[in-house]
Amino acid sequence: MSISVLRRLWLKGMAALLAAQLLIISVLVAISEWRKRRAPPPRFPHERRQVSEVDGNDMRIYTYGQDLYNAMLAAIDNARETIYLETFIWKGDPLGEEFKDRLARKAAQGVKVYVVFDSFANMVVPARFKHFPASINTLEYTTMEQSWYWFDLRRLARDHRKLLIVDHEVAFIGGFNIGKLYATQWRDTHLRIRGTAALELAYAFVDFWNNNRKHLPPIPLIGSRPWSQSVRVYRNDPARLVFPIRGLYLEAIERAERHIYVTNAYFIPDRVVLSALIAAARRGVDVRVLIPWQSNHVVADWLARGYFTQCLRNGVRIFGFEHAMIHAKTATIDGIWSTIGTANLDRLSLAGNFEINIEILDPDFAADMEHIFTIDLSNAFELTPQRWAQRSLLSKLSEQILRPLWPLL
Repeated sequence: MSISVLRRLWLKGMAALLAAQLLIISVLVAISEWRKRRAPPPRFPHERRQVSEVDGNDMRIYTYGQDLYNAMLAAIDNARETIYLETFIWKGDPLGEEFKDRLARKAAQGVKVYVVFDSFANMVVPARFKHFPASINTLEYTTMEQSWYWFDLRRLARDHRKLLIVDHEVAFIGGFNIGKLYATQWRDTHLRIRGTAALELAYAFVDFWNNNRKHLPPIPLIGSRPWSQSVRVYRNDPARLVFPIRGLYLEAIERAERHIYVTNAYFIPDRVVLSALIAAARRGVDVRVLIPWQSNHVVADWLARGYFTQCLRNGVRIFGFEHAMIHAKTATIDGIWSTIGTANLDRLSLAGNFEINIEILDPDFAADMEHIFTIDLSNAFELTPQRWAQRSLLSKLSEQILRPLWPLL
């Protein structure tokens, strides 16, 4: 058979695969929208107060959006000198307007206010909302501004980080974007830090601003950076091709001896991360992965399902969170190591976007994280090998057809 014939057959095969993928995606999206319209209001248990002290820092974990937003707005109102706010999504709804108004009020009082939001993620937000007063220093992070950027993967990255730092003393980091939807209907995790560790997140914001500000004024350097044995910040920086969060997870997983509890919105790990989880389970570690059974991205759900058979066969336990979207990006291991941040366990987060996670080595904090994980499991079911094997042949075929799309997510 000639090379030209083989090429034509290959092209036809790729075209058929693409057509099948588009058909499946269309059907899945239609079914997902139909289910959303018929679903009852989201409901989920959550912990109102989890506070601990780590290396002299007051740490509070938030798992309910309205509680978090109240705390963030209070911190903004109490600002004396500086406010740094960075978010992936900033909806132009009443809550988004409330944040905008509070920031404008503090800027009018002389507080130096800097905000960053991702342009691509906010394409559907009305343009009028994205116009801020001149007193607020505003950076709308853009990608793909030039056609040649498509040939430089560093230019395709989005700013997926979520930070608020006030006066270099109080900092917030986690998975919550800004929007009324997330206040009561999504289960997510954010961390508030009061103390010297907040300064490290201030450095992270200042570095991002100064590296991407273009015509905007720079933020003056803060000064010396503290060293901490218990609290560390890891930043993925695609512009520098630096992705330490993936290494953060791998090292912790490979150290695990007793248990690994992972909560993640989009579980599409690469081969190495998946192998590390499986290796841990094989050596007797209790590995549990909690994911939304029906997330806001149905394609991501189905790509995740392509890993379930391998996980279940090798002892990795899968739990499906029900009745609401769980958007958290957290993990805790062996009662000592924990992380909270913005990175999902997928390619876009681990080797694509700007992300930021905080690592905490503290048994009391880990106990709080384990308590939250236990509460979340009360709203989830365990996917047993028997239940998974009973899915339809059509579902199994669809999983295989969609599986080649995983590098896109």
